[in-house]
Amino acid sequence: MAGDLNLSNLQPAQARKDRKRIGRGLGSGKGRYSGRGIKGQKSRAGSHAIRAGFEGGQMPLHMRIAKLRGNTSADAMPIGPFRTYSQPVNLRDLEARFDAGEEVTPESLKAKGLIRSVRKDVKLLGVGELTKKLTIGVHAASASAREKVEAAGGTLTLLKEAKVKKAKKHKVAPAVDVEETETAESAPPAESAESEA
Repeated sequence: MAGDLNLSNLQPAQARKDRKRIGRGLGSGKGRYSGRGIKGQKSRAGSHAIRAGFEGGQMPLHMRIAKLRGNTSADAMPIGPFRTYSQPVNLRDLEARFDAGEEVTPESLKAKGLIRSVRKDVKLLGVGELTKKLTIGVHAASASAREKVEAAGGTLTLLKEAKVKKAKKHKVAPAVDVEETETAESAPPAESAESEA
């Protein structure tokens, strides 16, 4: 087969497709308007470089849909700039991956494949049981997780201080002395006392 190859029968393994040659006369099939039609937006130069989401000047979809207020708040959707994320880790994962006496840190959790990034906070949750004594250092922990860790003889330290929620200010009704109201109610009216006299 190799001996049959020569310059006269060489050809590519996959057939090549000739490019579309436009504007080469009416007989070519792609002359005159070059396949763009006569007029309109898409017959102009640069008309095919339209940005994604452009609807021809109509109000685009992302501006028509309703939006939640407070784009800078932590609760704003899809994501506000002050929103924080924490990576959850359960006690059952620590039970399976760590030996007794080991130290649990974000770096060791990353090495064990329990979290993806060391940059984000880690929160310990109380799903599962813990029977090993571990020294745990995470950014946050649930109350049930703390109880189970301490019950197993381990220690839990927070790498970041918990935020103290501000107490909401409620309008307080003016304080009324109960004894004064009772004496005022029990005392007879002044007019009736004078009439009796």
